[in-house]
This record gives sequence, structure tokens and C-alpha cells, in this order.
Amino acid sequence: MAEYKLPKPQKIKKSGNKEVVLVASGDLRLSANQKCWPAQLAMEQSLTSAIESEGYKVRRAHAFDKEQGHGFIASQEQGMQVFSGIDPNAKLIVAEAVWQYSHHVLAGLISHKGPILTVANWSGTWPGLVGMLNLNGSMTKAGVSYSTLWGEKFTDAKFRSNLGKWLSKGTLRHATKHVTSYSKVKVPLKEKKLGTALATQMQQEKAIMGVFDEGCMGMFNAIIPDHLLNPTGLFKERLSQSALYYEASCVSNDEGNAVRQWMEKKGLKFKTGSDHDIDLTNLQILKQCKMYVAALRIADDYGCDTIGIQYQQGLKDLMPASDLAEGTLNNKNRPPVRSRDGSRILYKGEPLPHFNEVDECAGIDGLMTYRIHKAMGQPVENTLHDIRWGDIDKSGSTDEYVWVFLISGAAPPEHFIGGWKGATSVRQPPMYFPNGGGTLKGISKPGEIIWSRVYVENDRLKMDLGRAGVLKLTDKETKRRWEATTPQWPIMHAVTYGVSRDQMMARHKSNHIQVAYAKTAADADKAMFAKAAMADALGMEVAICGSRKNGKPWN
Repeated sequence: MAEYKLPKPQKIKKSGNKEVVLVASGDLRLSANQKCWPAQLAMEQSLTSAIESEGYKVRRAHAFDKEQGHGFIASQEQGMQVFSGIDPNAKLIVAEAVWQYSHHVLAGLISHKGPILTVANWSGTWPGLVGMLNLNGSMTKAGVSYSTLWGEKFTDAKFRSNLGKWLSKGTLRHATKHVTSYSKVKVPLKEKKLGTALATQMQQEKAIMGVFDEGCMGMFNAIIPDHLLNPTGLFKERLSQSALYYEASCVSNDEGNAVRQWMEKKGLKFKTGSDHDIDLTNLQILKQCKMYVAALRIADDYGCDTIGIQYQQGLKDLMPASDLAEGTLNNKNRPPVRSRDGSRILYKGEPLPHFNEVDECAGIDGLMTYRIHKAMGQPVENTLHDIRWGDIDKSGSTDEYVWVFLISGAAPPEHFIGGWKGATSVRQPPMYFPNGGGTLKGISKPGEIIWSRVYVENDRLKMDLGRAGVLKLTDKETKRRWEATTPQWPIMHAVTYGVSRDQMMARHKSNHIQVAYAKTAADADKAMFAKAAMADALGMEVAICGSRKNGKPWN
């Protein structure tokens, strides 16, 4: 009988009790990894010093790659190779100072048995906070146990204390007293009836979510399994970005130019140049306008109630960025687009809710928000933002802690000070978009908003939501915040009522947060209640976070 050649798995180096294994997940794009590496290196050096001060040694599981010019795990394949040599019982830290693709390390984290800690530096630059929140949300969905930690300075006593707790116990918990279960909140009857009726309508009549290529930038947490989504009445129409590319190529130059002319007449300012590699060019804008027309026609073809474009991977090698189309779709006041035969205007007088970065959790949230606000006579425009960063207001105009909510390219102009007149379009950073494309940026107007997030945990859809206010800061302070993050993108200065910085970081299960305006604080409270009731009626586990604007609790 012939003998089989048995495979020999890679030898695993056992970790001692006083050793921590460190990994760093990075971007998929070489240019981003190379540019962001110095920030990651500085962060790791500071974190290593903090760990060593607690009596532990740090072993980096993957070396700096001289040929590539960075030390990140840059693909799922590489991540699997790295984790195959890590002791599954080791204390493991995922250190992040940059945006990262969670699927690069998720396979290894799912099978890891030892304590896991995610750590990010408190900086808006690349940013590690956003990357860490995405990884946390992805592990939450995957059922992976983990702890998380963040800080401006790893020398701070509070950070060192929390780090020491995790090193000694293998787990770390943060206080989340700001969270109240929906069952403990007295929801006004009128809003409860509205939310329940809208849920019943969606479950009975059904709705369609158009998904242009599922999955974006490693965001495992942004994909809702069909068996969880379908009971809400929402079903996916799986579309291809290649179809969007083709449809855009069928749009005439006259139609594309008409879209741009409408925008400019409304006040949008395009910041153009002649160098394709670094400037926003007229040809890039024309292609973006054609994409806007194409998206509406494909959505109409399939009867979509909401759509999501993948945003970066795939199309970036063929087309300019999708931002201009995305932000415009989410605006009620937008360029009219006719059907191919010219017989009718598509989605006339209404936005077509678009979920940026094909984040399906934002997709169901955005559609719910649109229907609730339309029924209540409130502004229907809504969008997701990254929880990018936060800081005190250094201009001194407010004592509140002010978040920087920043979406990666586009928000609806109705959210901006001045609307379309307050909007500009500038080229996306070449590091991300070789074919350019203009963003749709502006400063969010002061007012009352509802924030929310749908996420997956324990094989169930859940929703957290609460209230916040948007402030108008000085031009100097706004410029400081933009320059500390990404000045090409739209910004929102937000204060979350009754939710501190650390409470938000401890609880939030995503890099994204959904926002929508209401006319008054009282209207915003009502809209929040109606959304909570609708989510509950759809079968989600709902939690209301923070407090009312005046600080009073919800229960």
C-alpha cells in the first residue's frame, strides 16, 4: 500500500506569559501603505514602550518589507500566512494608526484562541480610529471576543492602567451606562404607531436594495446576511459595477453636460485643472455626471428603493470616483434624469437613497430614515459619515467635545451651509483614485440631527441610535480640523448628547454613523422615536444612547 505524503504545517513559536504578539493590518493599495507607514511606525514605537513598561516583551509577527516600503499586512493571503505562525493562545494586539482592510486579518482573528486587543492612536490623520472601529464591528459580527483601547498619548495614566488590566487579565471592559434598552423607554404612542406602520408596510410590500458589487475595502461588518435582511422586507438585487461602467458609457455627452450645468447653476463650484494625475479635469467631471445618470437608470430598471456603489475597488481603475453621483443621489433637489426613452423623469422630486461604500447596514438605515422623515414632513436627506476623530474646540466658541464626522467624498448638499451654493468639488487624493473625480464637500449646517447605526451581533440585526447637534465653528477651527483629516471631504461638527468620547468608542460597532436633520429639537426627538419603533417592529434589537438635548434621560 502506497504511503501518502502528509503536509507539514508551519512550525509555531510558542509565546511566553510575558510576551505580546503584535500585528498591523493595512490598506490594499501600495501607495497608501507606503505613505502611511511612518505614522504607523511612530504609533507602534510608543505602544511598545508602554507595553514594555508593564514588564512584557513585544514580538512583531511580520517584518518590515524593504521592497514594498512598509510593514503592513497588505492582503488576505499575507494575513493567513502571518497567522499560521502565531501561537493561537498568545496575547495578541492589532495596532492601527491607519485605515485598514479588516479581511486581511479576520481569518486569523476568528481562529485565534488567546486574548485579542485592538489599539488605535487618537488621531484623525489617516486614520487608525476609523480602521479600528471597522475591525471591531467586523469581529463583533464574526463572534470574535476582543477588547479595545485608544488614546492620544500611550503615556497617559488611564491608558497605562487599562493596558495593564488587559495584559494581566486578558480582557478589558469599558463603561456603557449611556445605553438604554428600547424596552425601558416610553415611546410616544403617535411615533410608535408610525414606526410600526412603516415596518408593516415594508414587510408586506417588500423593498429592493441594489448592491453594486458586495463588499468594499474589507468591511465585513457592512455586509448583512440575507437571512437577517430578508425578514425586514428588504431584498438585495445584486448588480455589477461593470454594468454601471457600461451604462455610463451609453450616456451622451449632452446628458452628462446638462447635469453639470444644472449643478453649476445651483451654485456648485468645481475646482479644476489640466493635469489628470493631480487635478480634477473637465473630462473626469463629465464621466462622473454620466455615472449619476447611469445609476438612476439602472436603479429604475430593477425597481430599487435604495442603491449602494462600492466606491473604490474595481471602478477606480476604470472611472473617476463615484462621490459626485453618490452625494447628489441623496439630495431631494438634484438634476432631473429622464428614462432612456425620454418619457418620464426618474424618481421625480425625491432622492434615491444611496448607501456610501456599499455599506448595507447604512442602506437599510438610510431607507428607513427616508421613509420616516417623508411621513413626518422632515428633511429626507441622510447620509453616513466616518467617526473620523474628535477634539475640543480650540477656538473657544464651545465647551462641548466636538466630533469630526467626515464621509470619504460626498454628502447631500442639503446638509451644507448654503446648500448647493456652499458646496465645492475638488479632486479625490491621487493616493486613492488614480482616475481622479471630484468630491462633493461642504460644511454641515448647524442644527439638530438623529444619529444611528445598524449592525450585526450574535446573528441578529441591532440598532443603536441617539441625538446630537451640529455646531458652526469658526473658519479657523474648521480649517484646523479639515487639515488634520482630509480637506477634500465634507465635514460635520457634531456634539452627541449624553454620549462622551470614550462611551462612543466603547459601544459603537462600526466606522460609520448615519445622520439626518430635523427641523427642531422636538422634531428630532420624535423622528428618533419613530425610527426606534420601526427598527423594533422589524425585529431588530434596539438601544437608545445618551440623553435628550437638555440632558434628561430617555426612560
